[in-house]
This record gives sequence, structure tokens and C-alpha cells, in this order.
Amino acid sequence: MILPRTDHPGEFLVFRTTARRRVLALALAVLGTTSLAACTTGPGQDGNRPRASAAPADPAARPDLRRFYGQKLSWRPCGGVQCASLTVPMDYARPGDGRTFVLPLARAATAVKGKRLGSLVLNPGGPGESGVKLVEDGVAEDLGRGVRERFDVVSFDPRGVGRSTPALTCLTGNRAEAEEAAVDEAPLLPRTDAERTAALAGARSQAAACRKASGPLLPHVGTQDAARDLDVLRAALGERRLTYVGWSYGTSLGTSYAEQFPRRVRAMVLDGAVDPSLDWRQRVLGQSTGFRDAVEEYAASCADVVGEGCPGASPEEIRALIDRLLERTRREPLPVDGSEDGLDAAGLVGALSLSMYTPEAQWEGLSEALRAADDGDGTRLAALAAGDEEAPDADAEGDAPDAGGVAEPASDVPEDNSEAALIAVNCLDVPHPRDPRAYWDALAPAREAAGDYGTSGVTSELVCEDWPAGTQRPHRVDAAGVPPVLVVGTTGDPATPYDEAVSLARQFPGGMLLSFDAPGHTGYGRDACVDRKVEAYLVSLTKVRPGTRCAS
Repeated sequence: MILPRTDHPGEFLVFRTTARRRVLALALAVLGTTSLAACTTGPGQDGNRPRASAAPADPAARPDLRRFYGQKLSWRPCGGVQCASLTVPMDYARPGDGRTFVLPLARAATAVKGKRLGSLVLNPGGPGESGVKLVEDGVAEDLGRGVRERFDVVSFDPRGVGRSTPALTCLTGNRAEAEEAAVDEAPLLPRTDAERTAALAGARSQAAACRKASGPLLPHVGTQDAARDLDVLRAALGERRLTYVGWSYGTSLGTSYAEQFPRRVRAMVLDGAVDPSLDWRQRVLGQSTGFRDAVEEYAASCADVVGEGCPGASPEEIRALIDRLLERTRREPLPVDGSEDGLDAAGLVGALSLSMYTPEAQWEGLSEALRAADDGDGTRLAALAAGDEEAPDADAEGDAPDAGGVAEPASDVPEDNSEAALIAVNCLDVPHPRDPRAYWDALAPAREAAGDYGTSGVTSELVCEDWPAGTQRPHRVDAAGVPPVLVVGTTGDPATPYDEAVSLARQFPGGMLLSFDAPGHTGYGRDACVDRKVEAYLVSLTKVRPGTRCAS
């Protein structure tokens, strides 16, 4: 559910999409994870309390918010599910100024009459992933019967994301400007002054393009505001308390909701946890190390998962192949069908990292791509680096996805604007250092801790160096009064390392940790044992005992 999706052909971003940035920020809920930000606080330093204005005890009682909280949703059939829209203020400090976001909603009305407990609200992660698409793609059918019988399954596109109006974009609006602004990506480890100058210029060019295309929206797409939207949605659904599941970045959204509205939570599952107490360097190092370790696990366990399709007869042969390809792509990109640029070392690291999310579904394709690359063809790896699970079929003509009756984005916004949303939320949620030297100083420790994955993670954060400052700071959870929250942590999770789940569960009063002993990102929806315990909690509020573990 939280795997990155394919970029859409024909769109021209002013910056080149990189698997490096996508990986090292994507599921990490970037805003609360891969770039948690200011490099002054961290665990044990009592991270500062969030500085954004706190939500009032009952915002629904505020006269200037009453019209938003009093909305009645008008559900209509669309593409096999039901659709509606929710209007929220763009600026909660000035909700009467006329500026709004209209958020598309999708619902699978699955609850059985007489058994219905309410609505189950889902967030698939990102930041930037579409909740509407999650429901349209049939997520309700993947949930257990007990959950479907008792809940209508609901999700939404957060402010600025997907089909929300307005939506974020980093398109320049004209191809000439886009091509002029596009720059070569930094090497995995920019060493010389020239390489660092070029890397910084490229990052600043990306930031400028986003400001030019979406400047008025950028201060208003942070997670604290999205969590307030979630409370407006709760009210519009007619729910006294929220039942919620968030994967990856969705754990940041859920945590923010619990902090602002602790007594409005009925049940909350946070799977693939983001620890809000980490600063940007700690998060990059943790995640980069996670991806490096996951690739090592791929080499060690490929035979168990893939069988004879592995690109080597032993773990040592697979490691040697990967090292060989890294050295080769540093010297010269591998040829890629239909591309003049080919696949460089950064693209290879991206392809490897993106293939670590669901080993059972991805490692076979990665193995085929590595064998082809060893024979001199980088096409399959390039497809993986772009977010495709499989290499594209040159003869296939894909149909445009069905909007399902939900409004399409504006013509100047790409159908999938997750890249723009990822950068915008990541950079806003907690400010990054303004001095480029902070990034250069982080390169050596990152390389020592996680090799190419570490330096790639640091350079991918450069875009936030020249970005409008946000108000949040790394902090420990403050959610007094919230009922027990269930945190799911996967021990081999590369994108949201297991230690963060352990930490987040401890930060919640009465927090519960469910450990899933497996590689890959997140657990709910991947394992029957995890599913049973999560769904018993969602339906009956059954607590998970300390030390509870599931094994793949």
C-alpha cells in the first residue's frame, strides 16, 4: 500500500526525479522522518514542544470553524466505490479569509447493518500518496472480514496532494524552462568544490521551481494542518472518535492528530513508525543504514525468497555483482532503452533501495534486473529506480487511470504529484540547516555509517536548504489522555527502522508495540499474525501484550 508508484510519461518536472530522493524520504514520512530537521535537537535533549499554534480544546466550537465542522458529506457512486469532497480552510489561523482546500474522499461502504461500528480512516503514506486511489484500488478487500463488516473504509487525498484543489506542483508550465532548469544530479559523494557547488545549485533550482509553481500553498501543507483536516473529516463522517490506520508517513499524520486531539481517538494503528524526536541527520543515518542492511539481507536471503532466479549462486557472488555494478556506473552510466542519460550509480542505489520494501513481491524482479545489468543493459534497473515494479513493455499502451468520478487535478498539475508533495511536506515540517556546510559535514559520518546509501541520503536533503521555514521541531510525543495506541514495527524495515517503532510506542502513554520479525517495510497487510492482532484491536480494542511478536 505504501510502495512508490510510477512517474507518468510525458510530464516534465523542472527537476529530474531521482530514486535517491524518493527512497530516502518517501515512506519515511519525510516530514517527520527522513528530514526531521533542525540539527540541534534529538532524543534525550527533550526535543522542543511543537511551536505551531496549538489547536483549541474544541475547534468545532469556534465560530470561524463551525461551517467546516458542520459539513454534511454528499456521497455518490464512482467507479465501484463512493466519492465525496470535504472543504477545509487553507490557513487555520485565518479560516474566514476565503482560501480553502477541497479534499476528495473515497469510501468503500462495507459495514454490515447491525454490526457497524463506524468509519475506518486510512492513510497510505508518502507524504504525497493518494488515499482516494488506495480505496479505488480495492484496499477494503485486503482487510479482514471482521473489519469490513464493522467499518466503512474511508480515505482522502491530503491538502495539496493528488486530486485535492488546489494541488502542489513543481512544473514550470513550459518545457523550455523545464529543460533549462533541469540539472545533472550530484554524485553519490560530492567531494570537490565544483561537485558541491553543482549539487547545491541543482537543489536550489529545484526549490525555486517549486516556489514558482506552488509558492502560496507551501506554508500550508504541513502535517499539523493535515491532522486538523483529519479532525474535520471525523466530524463530517459523524464520528465522535476517530478509528485510524496510518502506514509510514501516515504514522506522522496519526501522531500529530493524537497530540492535537488525544481524546478524540478511539483506536489508532501506526505501522512503519516515524519517531518525531529525531533530527534530520539522525533520520538520514538511520534510514540509510536500514537500506544498506536490507540490501545485505537480500544478498543473504535471496535463495530463500527467489530460488534459482537469484543473480548469483551465493551471497558472496550477489554482493560482488552489486559492488561491480556500483563501480561500473560510477565510471559510466549503463545503457537504458529510450534514454540518453542511462543509469548512473545514484540510479542503481535508488533501484536497490526501492526494491527493499516488499521482498516477497520485489526481489524476483530485482534479481532479473541485476542479471540484465551485469550483461550491460540497465533498462530494468532504471524502471525500478523510477518506481516501476517491472521494466516497461515497449509495445504496451497503458490506459489512463480512471478518475472514478473524483475531480481530476488542474491541467497544470501532474496526475501523480507525489514528488512535489514529498519535497514540500518534508522541507516544511521541520526546518533544515541553512548553511550548506552542515550537509557537507554530514557526508563523512554518513559514508562511514552506511556507505553510498548514507551519502545519497544527505545530498537528497539539500533541496530543503533553501526552503521556507516551518514551525515544528523534533520533539517527544505529547498526547496526554490518548487511549492506547498500537505501533507496528518490522524488524528489517529499511525505510522506517524498527528502533523508531520501539521509541514511538514508548512515547505514547499506554503505547503498545507489535513486532514483526521480517524484512521489508511495514507489517499490516503482509502477515496473517499481524493482521489478526491489528484487527482485533480495531474491532474490539483488544490490547497487545508487551513483547508480542509475529514472524514471517
